[in-house]
Amino acid sequence: MKNKKTIVNSWNEWDPLKHVIVGRADGCCIPPAEPAMAPKIPEESDMKGKFGPRPQDTIDKANFQLDNFASILTKRGIKVDRPKPINFNQKIGTPDWDIDTMFGCMPPRDVILTLGSEMLEATMSFRSRWFEYLCYRPILEKFFEEDPKMIWSSAPKPRLTDESYRDNYLSDNITLDQRYEWVRDKKFITTEKEPLFDAADVLRMGKDLFIQHGFTTNLKGIEWIKRHFSNHRIHILNFPGDPFPTHIDATFTPLKPGIMLNNPERRLPEEQKKIFYNNDWKIVDAAKPAHNQPPPLCYSSVWLSMNVLMIDPNTVCVESSEVYQMDQLDKLGFEVVPVPFRDAYPFGGALHCATTDVYREGKCEDYFPNQ
Repeated sequence: MKNKKTIVNSWNEWDPLKHVIVGRADGCCIPPAEPAMAPKIPEESDMKGKFGPRPQDTIDKANFQLDNFASILTKRGIKVDRPKPINFNQKIGTPDWDIDTMFGCMPPRDVILTLGSEMLEATMSFRSRWFEYLCYRPILEKFFEEDPKMIWSSAPKPRLTDESYRDNYLSDNITLDQRYEWVRDKKFITTEKEPLFDAADVLRMGKDLFIQHGFTTNLKGIEWIKRHFSNHRIHILNFPGDPFPTHIDATFTPLKPGIMLNNPERRLPEEQKKIFYNNDWKIVDAAKPAHNQPPPLCYSSVWLSMNVLMIDPNTVCVESSEVYQMDQLDKLGFEVVPVPFRDAYPFGGALHCATTDVYREGKCEDYFPNQ
């Protein structure tokens, strides 16, 4: 190997960021309805019943903001890599199913989990996102060639047959109260047929991994992660206030050692808070979003306001129109970097979603010694 250097190293969400992947919006599609997708789209959503390529003008606006975000990071001395889009507007399938289009490659956080020197391709629980890992393969191949310590791994590809999803979640007659009841009872769209997880459901906090059990990550997926990362302690989190529990990073956000931001509409249950309180961590309610509605053709909630990216323990990137979240973080003592990003929201989320770590300074620490 030519250059024996460390390229991949990241143990948490806040150590000084030196290398990151930022997504692209090129060719992104709205996928057809599928078992994993249908329960995530609220009845009143303007996406209901739509699929196919997104309008080019929206792609151009999103890419403008993604490129600007990459430039902001680069000017701060952070190296930025970008995925290579494939043709998402094509039919894909396996022996078990087929679907008319794919999704895109804007939210790298969903697909790749970086822990230490390892970059792990998640299973993904949407059929439309089954091949999304291909967009990141050129990057991972390069890292593997150049970094002799880099571990490149992939979780077992799921079959995603109908047995992996609950039938009763696919009805158009489900009330919001029914959704809340099922979430409280931990009945989600995914069954326990096979391990399923999206990387964006995992919070990396040194020795401890906090994982949301919800729509995209099941208990068998969490068990697979537990066995795979056997030197880490695994904690399962649930948020009964979220009727669409998809990814954890617009619900529960670590800012630095000792402080968590929690969505006030999706509070962590008291029993699950104990590990934080026993280790002198504060859990702070996030400021309210600045917007009453998500942008057009957007899957995500208004709580993307708290989907922030920590550059280091004192510096945070926040979407520039989220004035209440910026003000709260400023008052908590952080340097706030405003980043225009609302045009990119419909393509898979906000600033944390749109990135995945490659290198952060630091090593694996124990932030929760009292367990």
